[in-house]
Amino acid sequence: MSTTPPPVPSHALAPEAAAFYTAQSPFSDPGDLAPRYADLPSDPVRLARVVRDLLIHRVEGELFGHTIATDRLHDDAETRYVDDILRIVIARDDAQLDRRREVGDRFVGVCRDFALLHCSFLRHMGVPARIRSGFADYFDQSGSDGFHFDHVVTEYWDDERGAWLLADAQLADPAITGDWDVDFDPMDVPRDRFLVAGRAWRAIREEGADHRTFGLHPPQEGPFWGERFVAGNVRLDLAALNKVETLLWDVWGEEEGAPGQPLPDTARGRYDRASRVACDDVPFEGVRRLFAEDDTLRTPDTVTCFAPFNGESRVTLRR
Repeated sequence: MSTTPPPVPSHALAPEAAAFYTAQSPFSDPGDLAPRYADLPSDPVRLARVVRDLLIHRVEGELFGHTIATDRLHDDAETRYVDDILRIVIARDDAQLDRRREVGDRFVGVCRDFALLHCSFLRHMGVPARIRSGFADYFDQSGSDGFHFDHVVTEYWDDERGAWLLADAQLADPAITGDWDVDFDPMDVPRDRFLVAGRAWRAIREEGADHRTFGLHPPQEGPFWGERFVAGNVRLDLAALNKVETLLWDVWGEEEGAPGQPLPDTARGRYDRASRVACDDVPFEGVRRLFAEDDTLRTPDTVTCFAPFNGESRVTLRR
């Protein structure tokens, strides 16, 4: 009798990928706080709303009519791991996690924290999930038409549709969604509104997209934009696809040069290769192999953290 497994239907997720993305990572693992997940809903949409009601983005104070305390900007937004995020939330309000927190009691984070906590909830519910680094076109309030802002979302597997969907838990509150250019379902973000990092890189390299329209902010507002910044996002996205979900300002494998300067051709070739696996249709074996084999792209045990509030430091990551 043949022991060859039957082919996987095109609409099904390969078992090895499903198992990998359902298991928690050192970053998404709630640890000894896992019992707190017992009262959570199982639906991805409702889980996104739970995340939204536990967190506030560091730039959202005005949207909520709230002044965020400086110490929370320093402490909360440099928190790497979900169990530490949860400890901060619970210390401020010990209610069940599915209870909406007052704005002043929420964890103060960034887009990566919304995506990672949503990812943690989904994995706990047995839903394959991962976070994706890339660029969104729906946060522009500066008049820089066509600019793609640095952003992180969740990507989760939908069995009914047989597809990976992009979900933006930061937009799960309709009151917040109304403040941005959002005319789509935040639980199914169109892939032309959020470009995963590899797709953004290929748009620049192969399709003539202007690299000045990708970054943390437009060029007139600072240096964090362009080809070099997009390459950094490809590196972050490749790591996240391998369940190494670092802070956005954790840096490794950097090519020499200042922000905004072009990359050398050898580096461009590296990111050309990486963009073919850190893409929309991720080849699971390819993304695992490249991360294992490329010493520049693979996240080392210790990274340099350029924390916006707390300054530069060397940090050894959990494994």
